[in-house]
Amino acid sequence: MGSLNTEDVLENSSAFGVTNPLDPEEFRRQGHMIIDFLADYYRDVEKYPVRSQVEPGYLRKRLPETAPYNPESIETILQDVTTEIIPGLTHWQSPNYYAYFPSSGSVAGFLGEMLSTGFNVVGFNWMSSPAATELESIVMDWFGKMLNLPESFLFSGTGGGVLQGTSCEAILCTLTAARDRKLNKIGREHIGRLVVYGSDQTHCALQKAAQVAGINPKNYRAVKTFKANSFGLAAATLKEVILEDIEAGLIPLFVCPTVGTTSSTAVDPIGPICEVAKEYEMWVHVDAAYAGSACICPEFRHFIDGVEEADSFSLNAHKWFFTTLDCCCLWVKDSSALVKALSTNPEYLRNKATESRQVVDYKDWQIALSRRFRSLKLWMVLRSYGITNLRNFLRSHVKMAKTFEGLIGMDGRFEITVPRTFAMVCFRLLPPTTIKVYDNGVHQNGNGVVAVHNENETLLLANKLNQVYLETVNATGSVYMTHAVVGGVYMIRFAVGSTLTEERHVIHAWKVLQEHADLILGKFSEADFSS
Repeated sequence: MGSLNTEDVLENSSAFGVTNPLDPEEFRRQGHMIIDFLADYYRDVEKYPVRSQVEPGYLRKRLPETAPYNPESIETILQDVTTEIIPGLTHWQSPNYYAYFPSSGSVAGFLGEMLSTGFNVVGFNWMSSPAATELESIVMDWFGKMLNLPESFLFSGTGGGVLQGTSCEAILCTLTAARDRKLNKIGREHIGRLVVYGSDQTHCALQKAAQVAGINPKNYRAVKTFKANSFGLAAATLKEVILEDIEAGLIPLFVCPTVGTTSSTAVDPIGPICEVAKEYEMWVHVDAAYAGSACICPEFRHFIDGVEEADSFSLNAHKWFFTTLDCCCLWVKDSSALVKALSTNPEYLRNKATESRQVVDYKDWQIALSRRFRSLKLWMVLRSYGITNLRNFLRSHVKMAKTFEGLIGMDGRFEITVPRTFAMVCFRLLPPTTIKVYDNGVHQNGNGVVAVHNENETLLLANKLNQVYLETVNATGSVYMTHAVVGGVYMIRFAVGSTLTEERHVIHAWKVLQEHADLILGKFSEADFSS
């Protein structure tokens, strides 16, 4: 691997074969090599440890301290990718990846990304590349119709769709629009009274967006959820919190119900929440980042019932819709609210098309000015697979999750911690001494030994057990899962959604879990309950 060496510096010399950085034939040669490299990577990806096994700072020890002065060949660079970079990757495309949420890819998504990168247009307004704008508007209407969104969210209505980078951006844009719409009515000086609402299960992107949008940190509400509602946000509880804020002289602004929360894929009831929000003139943004894709299937569409009363709706096509990162789909009911809050019109961007008001300038629908041609990859995914196949891909993941759920249910050492809704199963390993918990706090173990402990001690032990268990399983490199804590319970999340995952991989994961359950449970004893 090259590095700066003053003895080798021959600046302005043709000895190094300086070529045009966009030479077509060299691009063809190297491009073929990259495609072959990645095809081999996908072929072999399940052979790698799913979670990277390196230690922090590993790469700085292995790479030179300076960039090379002399050119290096693509062959040398790819060799270093193999030896230095791949060991530091967590393989999100591995069929044994069940962590966080999926980042499902596809040939169509990858090739669409290649086209987008290859054209390298900067589509901030219609004039800068008309196809980039018009294809995005068309694709977002296609997708909106697949989801059976109301016409008000389409370009034939009062709104329309836009591709953002991530849900974080979608939430920030809609919150900014809501903020300005409210302040234009009540006066800018009242920004300190505005309140933003989510639940204690809402993604932290909402809190971050509130901070960026200038909402007083004290005015962010994470409304408590309960097991009785499967940790969904109850409209009645939300209303109670809103009334307390109003009594304190504050102004409700924005609420973000979630369809498929990060921790457990809980679903907030959109309709009832919209009813509460309407009463107090609040903006409702529905965050369906993970689970929204499944709603193209008729059997899952009911999870977004009530969306017609919301102001905006978003999902991440790069999570569970086979479209490479980044690709967040955002629909709004009133596009003018976004434009009013986010537009700037300097002289150097003036043009006849914009002034005609017959085109969309997507720069006014997002935070940044510059934007990528993301719609190409989503267009290619929709066309390459079609609605029928896309639905069946999603259903296959749900089916595999059901299979895993059934395996968990047949082993008395495990417990399903929250109901499965989509393609993620939340479970935990039970402490070996706990077979039945009585109201008086008496626990009877498998050997008939009875000990008395309080429920908090039992919970702490179970949490400790599962924390150690999960780390032990992940350390094998055979599978990768992540955790969440909901209602005080530490649980393991098994999210099926990798494009390459088949039922045999799920069965393999279950066998790994069983083997390590035997090992871990053998290390815990009744003594672990002692206070």
